[in-house]
Amino acid sequence: MSTSVTITRPGWITLFLLTFPPLSWAGNAIVGHIAAGAVPPITLNFLRWLIGGILLTPFAWAGVRAHAAALRQHAGLIVVFGMLSIASYNALQYLALTTSTPINVTLIGASMPLFLLAVGVTFFREPVNGRHVAGALMCLVGVSFVLVRGDLARLAQLDFVPGDLFMLAATLAWSGYTWLLRKHRPALPLVVMLYAQIVAGVVVSIPFVVWELAIDGQSIVWGAKTVGILAYVATVPSLLAYFAWDRAVARAGAQLPVFFITLTPAFAAVLSTLWLGELPHWYHGVGLAAIVVGIVIAQRR
Repeated sequence: MSTSVTITRPGWITLFLLTFPPLSWAGNAIVGHIAAGAVPPITLNFLRWLIGGILLTPFAWAGVRAHAAALRQHAGLIVVFGMLSIASYNALQYLALTTSTPINVTLIGASMPLFLLAVGVTFFREPVNGRHVAGALMCLVGVSFVLVRGDLARLAQLDFVPGDLFMLAATLAWSGYTWLLRKHRPALPLVVMLYAQIVAGVVVSIPFVVWELAIDGQSIVWGAKTVGILAYVATVPSLLAYFAWDRAVARAGAQLPVFFITLTPAFAAVLSTLWLGELPHWYHGVGLAAIVVGIVIAQRR
């Protein structure tokens, strides 16, 4: 007598919800790399969330009015959330993509557990155990291997691409945002919270956009390519991926999605080959393997 396991429709839906965000974020890295020279990075991030916020307004406005008192009460905290997530993380990622490759950027981003551990211990007095430390160190090995392009002699020279360092800063900013959100998240609906963060992040970004366009002398090259870039980044990796991820966590819990995040650099490698003709190198595979092993060690119960 044989026993078979059938994946039901809800299982497939959950699998899609878990897979869609890392695929769209990998696509965001590719598009951000393509945007270099057409849209300045800080301006690209500003327009991405400005358009995303406008598209979200019809769905969020009623909730914003209903929770106006809570929004005023937590205004300072929401500004910090918007600054760390919308204004800092995404802008730094696009800055990174002007000099680094999508594969490198997404691999560094996949090391998030290492930064979450460091920020939690340093600023939030979170307890850690040997499993967490071992996993974080393994992630560090993987990231370091990618940063030095498989050449350990570079560790002594500290000869890193500027974009890699921008992505490290972005990952640190997102780690701080994640801990603040976990410890001090206001009791607001998802749509209202996202909308408030977008508004705060867009407002905070304005002086930097003015500097980039007016003082630094960069400009937007308008055309079909630029319009397509803005249409993609404002919808797929922003709104659609965000809501898919929220539903995936609600269905699968908090542990399993962490492993799907590591698909982002794998998808980026495939998309880089198809769209940019950039083949992944052997050290990318070694770095990804080390990061995955580190996450498995840290999350294993």
